[in-house]
Amino acid sequence: MFDIGVNLTSSQFSRDCDEVVARANSAGLKGMLITGTNFEESEAAQQLTRRYAHCWSTAGVHPHDSSSWSLEVEEKIRRLAQLPGVVAVGECGLDFNRNFSTPQEQEAAFNAQLALAAELNMPVFMHCREAHERFMALLKPWSGKLPGAVLHCFTGTREELEECLAHGLYIGITGWVCDERRGLELREMLPLIPAERLLLETDAPWLLPRDLSPKPSSRRNEPAHLPHILQRVAEWRGEDAQTLSDSLDQNVKTLFGIDF
Repeated sequence: MFDIGVNLTSSQFSRDCDEVVARANSAGLKGMLITGTNFEESEAAQQLTRRYAHCWSTAGVHPHDSSSWSLEVEEKIRRLAQLPGVVAVGECGLDFNRNFSTPQEQEAAFNAQLALAAELNMPVFMHCREAHERFMALLKPWSGKLPGAVLHCFTGTREELEECLAHGLYIGITGWVCDERRGLELREMLPLIPAERLLLETDAPWLLPRDLSPKPSSRRNEPAHLPHILQRVAEWRGEDAQTLSDSLDQNVKTLFGIDF
């Protein structure tokens, strides 16, 4: 098992990060991808890859932080992305739900990071919320110039899923699918995702699976809960969990070019 989306630089992990990683290892995880959401967090994520074995990271600017994008930040991300342990550009994309940065700032930062990924021949780790049409319009011109791309924490519609798959994207599924209130539509779409295009993640410390029992008193999600998500996804896809896990591990190796 490999968790492709862990926000290990979150302040929620500042007091017990060593224990969180140890629990993930004990739960059977073979590796984790630590998410970078701005330059400072990306730099911190890369430093954690040196602290923990079998951890890799991304380098990029989240749409919420797109107002910080500049030529200086771009150059910093370029240099950081070429350091050991960094295997993808991102988290980048569009989020028109909250617009912490304006849509114009988000689009400029997203397009610049797609160009950077193409320049460095690196895959992209992407975010899209309530912005599918513009997201795809910006992404499509780069499709043939990128070695790979994953849309993490997918929660879109069936039509959006089909368009993402038609353009070669990997699909990241989180514990959102375990939510009996909001995740039922996504649960029904799981069999539509080819096994060779599926990836799993916790997005910890966010998105604690609602059907987890017993629930942690802190309500904090962590990568040790990935086996629960794997078991549920395999069940809803009608597959053997170990067979699915092996397939997902191969997807990680193919997309990010890492071995574990």
